[in-house]
Amino acid sequence: MSASSDVILARMMTLHPKVIDLTLDRVWRLLDLLDHPERRLPPVIHVAGTNGKGSTQAMIRAGLEAGGDLVHAYTSPHLARFHERIRLAGSLISEEALTEVLDRCYKANGPDAITYFEITTCAALLAMADTPADWTLLEVGLGGRLDATNVIDHPALTIITPVDLDHQAFLGDTVAEIAGEKAGILKRGVTCVVGPQHDEGLDVIERKAARLGAPLLVYGQHWHVTTERGRLIYQDERGLLDLPMPALAGPHQILNAGAAITALRHLGRDEAACHAAVTQPYWPARMQRLTEGALADLARPAELWLDGGHNPAAGVMLADTLRQMPPRPTYLICGMLNTKDISGYLAPLAEVAKGLIAVSIPDATATIPADETAAHAELVGLPSKSAEGVAEAIAMIQTQDANARILICGSLYLAGHVLRENG
Repeated sequence: MSASSDVILARMMTLHPKVIDLTLDRVWRLLDLLDHPERRLPPVIHVAGTNGKGSTQAMIRAGLEAGGDLVHAYTSPHLARFHERIRLAGSLISEEALTEVLDRCYKANGPDAITYFEITTCAALLAMADTPADWTLLEVGLGGRLDATNVIDHPALTIITPVDLDHQAFLGDTVAEIAGEKAGILKRGVTCVVGPQHDEGLDVIERKAARLGAPLLVYGQHWHVTTERGRLIYQDERGLLDLPMPALAGPHQILNAGAAITALRHLGRDEAACHAAVTQPYWPARMQRLTEGALADLARPAELWLDGGHNPAAGVMLADTLRQMPPRPTYLICGMLNTKDISGYLAPLAEVAKGLIAVSIPDATATIPADETAAHAELVGLPSKSAEGVAEAIAMIQTQDANARILICGSLYLAGHVLRENG
């Protein structure tokens, strides 16, 4: 009996280097042993950025698939199951196919050190190279320049969504430094769609693009997107589109939609594809309303929402989203990792929430203890308590206000736990 994907993934964890040094050497070595699957992919659209990568990619996929194209997609991290990371020709990878490519990569790599993300990215590239499709969407895991996905010599298109502070230990302490790492996905002669940026970040991206002769399609210069009378209005040099508001919740999704539409129009897609991009994407744990399941039933009649954003910019976007929703007392259930700027994330949310229940993230060694999260929340002005788990936190809020809006937030790892617990 062959090992399951979970067993092989656990084995891969044992190959992890003692210290993570961002480099592509380990990836190139394994790809060479696998006969370079990255050279056999359908045309690649490579997406980097701090926030909005997944949403933008989901919209592009919806637009391409609406025209009948078969699309591979690679994202990270997963929420409930690893299989979510790899979508082959429109469908999540099967257990059989995942087990097969993981096993091939594990055997090819041997005992040599390699990170979990690096070896699983190689497995994703192998699966996508072996499956016919029209497009490959690759989402950067960390940074860009030295990310394991940055092995495509000549993608069809690159995209850089908004760049902000996150992962400073690996990418740098300033927006300019981080933008330099994200700009590492730029390739000579390959067009890049650039979402809204801080001035210092855009300067870095533009300088790198000029050195490489990479044409840019920059928000505010080459394309514009806004709202008018409850509609999304997009404009570029080809003309104006009047579209429905994005199905994904939050004002920031208007800008993500703009980047996706720009990408689709650059690829020659029509207005129907752009319409599908804003109306048909599915991207869980990004202001997702939970209406069915064990936790949703427990919360009723309160509203239950889920979001996986986890850095200060995500906190701002989440607060803006809540301001635009119909008035309702809002309470947060929050768990975060100790690698994140918890005060920076919570400060904008303190302006729109009445209180917070802190939880530790189950099975996450880097979780901030619930009491510590509660203490940080108090410091930014959020009345806070701690709970043993999400179900207990929901019950505590229910006792206080049965008709509340409950938002579970702070980490994609917590979001994954919630989706599994909700069933």
